[in-house]
Amino acid sequence: MSPRVSIITRTKDRPLLLARALSSICSQTFTDFEVIIVNDGGDPDVVSSCVQALAEPQRARIRRIDHERPHGRWPAANAGVHAARGEFLVLHDDDDSWDPRFLETCVQYLEENPERAGVVARTVIVREHLVNGEYEAFATEPFVPESVAPLLMDQMRFNHFVPIAFLYRSSLHDELGPYDERHPVVADWQFNTQVLLQGPLEYVSPRPLAFWHQRPSVAGVDGNSVIADGNSHALSDALLRDEAFRSTVTSDGTGLVLYMERRFTEFERSMVARMEARHLVYRAVKPLVLRIRRLRRRNR
Repeated sequence: MSPRVSIITRTKDRPLLLARALSSICSQTFTDFEVIIVNDGGDPDVVSSCVQALAEPQRARIRRIDHERPHGRWPAANAGVHAARGEFLVLHDDDDSWDPRFLETCVQYLEENPERAGVVARTVIVREHLVNGEYEAFATEPFVPESVAPLLMDQMRFNHFVPIAFLYRSSLHDELGPYDERHPVVADWQFNTQVLLQGPLEYVSPRPLAFWHQRPSVAGVDGNSVIADGNSHALSDALLRDEAFRSTVTSDGTGLVLYMERRFTEFERSMVARMEARHLVYRAVKPLVLRIRRLRRRNR
């Protein structure tokens, strides 16, 4: 019998992080799942040691795909997608974690809301650093706390829900295809945007159930792609936006674009002029303000 949930974990030579991720997964109160570990060109013994450290019932839920050489983040994700057997799917990368009730809460929501393609969990950013051979948190903050729901209009700015927070129906890949492998990063933003184009999504609970771990001071194999590979993110973001822009201009012409650019330029010049005028007023008034302050101090 197929499991209800397929969990895809991409990894490469990060035993500390992978062990923590597997602990997060195996601590779930909902247990009808499989774990597909995609070892993307890393040492197979690293994965084996982490898996062997688990109890037998937990090991029985794990399948693995070992790539002899690195294929990249999104080919690795798609390898897991193609192997998945579950009705629901989620990417739990090797450096993130869940609240123990993440799967239980999200699966229950999707069972009760069959019209929804997926559901998103509120997320906390966990900033961490290495202390005595273990990663310890030194700061936390909510991710997009101002968001009332995962909305398409907000998604145009940047990805408003990261893989660790999104449980969705596997059938979405039948409709939308696999993750786009043309760019090394941001395919999740692109996929999530396509999901939102189909219809709205909701947060499953006001309580955070997903934890997006970041290591600002860490580079190399243990670094976060969004930080350590920031240039790739910036380039891929720009290329995807330019592709969409080209499509719009090709289908609708340049008229509206040129008009909006002109209006934006006028608005920008107006704002700069206002700021410069305020600065001139401040420079003129500042000596008088300082003089009044000095007189007040003398009269105390």
